Amino acid sequence: MLKPIRRILAVVFWLGITLLFLDFSGTMQPFLGWMAKMQFLPSVMAGNFITISIVLIVTLLMGRFYCSAVCPLGVLQDFFAWIGRWRVFRKNKKGKWANRYSYSEPKTWLRLGVLALFIIMLLSGFSAGVMLLAPYSSYGRIVASLLQVIYIDINNLLAQWSEANDNFLFYQVEPHNNPLLLMLVAAATALILFVLAFLHGRTYCNTICPVGTTLGYLAKFSFLKMRVDENKCIKCGLCEKNCKAACIKVEKGQPVLFDYTRCVACGDCQSVCAKGAISLTKKAGSTNDSFQTNPSTPSGEAASSDLSRRSFLAVTGTAVVAATLKAQEKTTDGGLAAIEEKKVPERKTPLTPPGSLSATNLQEHCTACQLCIANCPNGVLRPSTGMEHFLQPEMQYDQGYCRPECTRCADVCPTGAIRPITKEEKTAVQIGHAVWMKENCLPVAEEQRCGSCARHCPAQAIQMVPIDKSIRQNPDDQQWYDAEGNRVDLRDLLMIPVVNDEKCIGCGECEYLCPARPFSAIYVEGHEQHREI
Repeated sequence: MLKPIRRILAVVFWLGITLLFLDFSGTMQPFLGWMAKMQFLPSVMAGNFITISIVLIVTLLMGRFYCSAVCPLGVLQDFFAWIGRWRVFRKNKKGKWANRYSYSEPKTWLRLGVLALFIIMLLSGFSAGVMLLAPYSSYGRIVASLLQVIYIDINNLLAQWSEANDNFLFYQVEPHNNPLLLMLVAAATALILFVLAFLHGRTYCNTICPVGTTLGYLAKFSFLKMRVDENKCIKCGLCEKNCKAACIKVEKGQPVLFDYTRCVACGDCQSVCAKGAISLTKKAGSTNDSFQTNPSTPSGEAASSDLSRRSFLAVTGTAVVAATLKAQEKTTDGGLAAIEEKKVPERKTPLTPPGSLSATNLQEHCTACQLCIANCPNGVLRPSTGMEHFLQPEMQYDQGYCRPECTRCADVCPTGAIRPITKEEKTAVQIGHAVWMKENCLPVAEEQRCGSCARHCPAQAIQMVPIDKSIRQNPDDQQWYDAEGNRVDLRDLLMIPVVNDEKCIGCGECEYLCPARPFSAIYVEGHEQHREI
């Protein structure tokens, strides 16, 4: 029953996590959000010890079942490998699946080297390298930047049909602004995975993936393992030829050997064994044990294995310690003139979402999986193209603003980079402050009355004052008077905005709704450290 159970769980997790990245309405998050929080590396980044404990217990109980059934990138590799087998199957005149795999020697130096490099990048804060190797994040980028665009196009076609038939079941959605760099990274990752899995099965999973390496060496000590009853085995080699992990070695006159650091407990070997010689069991008298401790293993290989074990323990020990420690040229003309697209201002400090606490916290915990960006309903979050925050979310207000009542990004983040936050807490968190640009403002540049920023500020942090400094307000009657003492009507005057930095929360509504083009006359400068007001 191992293989059917594994397949069912794999399909459930793969579909659930894929829907989390595709869903732009937020309806799936309450039901499927826990699946993202079950991923191992995001749980380590978030300090989610419950999930970490569950994954480690399952690994010590029955091996790398997590990699086989829970990790979406692992399931994607299985799908690519199935395409490779289907291609050969179609050419097989007997109508049988091709036996296309074979045992390969473990690349221990490469696996531990990549894991050590990953930990070094994690400790040094080199997020660009971390996110390229993180398996869950790699899958998220593939779905968010390549598949969601197609998903939204299909939705918009259905929305057009619905509107034509007086049905409003679907509605038009603007695609998220995915930069070309993100799409290139996602496409390159998908291509590499496809080629490796198409030709050799789970090569990436068992050679490059840092999570696979970590769980793989723990799986050597698992209670239940795929073992062979030598009394039943006839050395036909079907298990080796059907092992997508390339971890089974069959030789005439020698016991069948398993490399448990690469075995993902998929059950394929068990299902093809005609003699029923393979089973997931604890150590028994007539069954073989670990690949590295088999009596037939040469002494040099055993010594190398022992060295690999010590190296792995040293590297993963460092990982545990690290995880613990880190736990304006044209304006509008009433809709009659051509409207230029807004340009994004250069901010000295990037804007990070409420709940991220600070730019540093976001950088240290975010793996650039794109889940928050894919779920942002306002088009505010964008992947950064700077190397310091490579593909991590940053906020831009040229296509929308951060609505005070929206907490979607905090709800979906599985790594703790954006902490859960309530709507009430969000309205009291200052992520930045508005800055007025005099040379872009319509009352100054073109002597037109405006006041859009003050009218729409949800925090009431912007006040309009006369551009003529000789006009002052009398504190006794709160009325405005000119230099001669005559009372004036503000509706007849040109007014400019004044920002109260203590009240501004940095939501960006003023920047987004400012009619000045191509640059807004008011923009939000980010704060390195968020604070409550």
